[in-house]
Amino acid sequence: MSAAAAPRIRLPYPHPGQQIVRRQARRFNWLAAGRRWRKTTHAMAISAESAAKGQTVLWGAPTYNQVRVGLEETYKAAGGVADFNLSRMEVSFKSGGRILFRSLDNPDNARSLTAHGIVIDETGDVKPQAWYEVLRPMLIDTNGWLWAIGTPKGRNWLWVEHMAAADRADSMAWQVPTLGVAVRDGRLVRQPHPLENPDIPFAEIERLYATMSERVFLQEILAQFVEEGGGVFRGVLQAATAERQDGPRGGATYIGAVDWALSTDFTVLTIMDATNRAVAYIDRFNGVDYSLQRQRIYAACTRFGVTSVLAEENAMGKPNNDELRKMGLPVRDFTTTNTSKAELIERLAADFEQGNVRILNDPALIAELQAYEATRLPGGMTRYSAPDNMHDDMVMSLALANYAAAKPRRQPSTVQG
Repeated sequence: MSAAAAPRIRLPYPHPGQQIVRRQARRFNWLAAGRRWRKTTHAMAISAESAAKGQTVLWGAPTYNQVRVGLEETYKAAGGVADFNLSRMEVSFKSGGRILFRSLDNPDNARSLTAHGIVIDETGDVKPQAWYEVLRPMLIDTNGWLWAIGTPKGRNWLWVEHMAAADRADSMAWQVPTLGVAVRDGRLVRQPHPLENPDIPFAEIERLYATMSERVFLQEILAQFVEEGGGVFRGVLQAATAERQDGPRGGATYIGAVDWALSTDFTVLTIMDATNRAVAYIDRFNGVDYSLQRQRIYAACTRFGVTSVLAEENAMGKPNNDELRKMGLPVRDFTTTNTSKAELIERLAADFEQGNVRILNDPALIAELQAYEATRLPGGMTRYSAPDNMHDDMVMSLALANYAAAKPRRQPSTVQG
């Protein structure tokens, strides 16, 4: 057989959504997609291409049977081109590249290996220590990449990493429905999504909607991270109806709130229309000198004509608040303690449930609100915080703004000025 006629890898033709995702990829990629979006095929194509170029790829999945799905997809594409050792669950290419398939029911199955790239299939069912303790360290000396794919399984570690990716320059996350649809007045309507699988008939999705519970449909088809337990804030998405404003509107009274950044956190300014308790403007930044932060806060608050600014005074807050007052802003200090923080958070939670507050449809804000946790302490008090690897700066800024805008107006001992 001539070189020109040598067998080649038969990669499946990707649908447009897969092509867009490939173009947007970074080093660490978290893909939550609905059933039959072709997640496994998508990751297999990336793995086969990488192995054909001489790289070693580790493919992990929760169970042996799920690992075999990836192996079978690879055989369809590279059978006759690569050597398949089914007993060892490995595929070898002439380039020297390999794909190693391992079950992660016991994460140590993958320990001591080296990889240029990792695929985690059905990530939501994989134990978190598989990534944090075993797989992630494999990529230290290879500067390797990750594709974590799967359908959401509640708000577990996949959801945490999916949300956190927005704040990491080396990470990317997608939330993609099988087919773009929306529920309106109890009926399913077609609403095309740029990343959907266009080969799925709408009629099939309609039939699934008629036979599935809403919760299962949202998770399995729309790839939504459905809340399993009692989160701190309820009704977040229903409240995300406020419109972003670039300046004041007639008859409105505006207040501001600032949560100052520490180290890798974010400084967040929230401006709220106190007349109708709707967020009008958010500015979020880090890695910026405090003097520039103060200038941006001053400019936004002056533009809206805020009547007051409630700002956290802990740590670097107090000197920054003093400087803002020198610039002419009506800043009041808020001292954050476990007790005062609980008062802020519990009022915000109640206002969400009662429909008293409206927020912007801002993905970072919504992610923080939905992730927020409550932990019961031994003494009976409750500690409110973001999960590990996530921020709560936008939550705190919003809570301060909501507290300042609430009527009747209160002046607790933790507020000064």
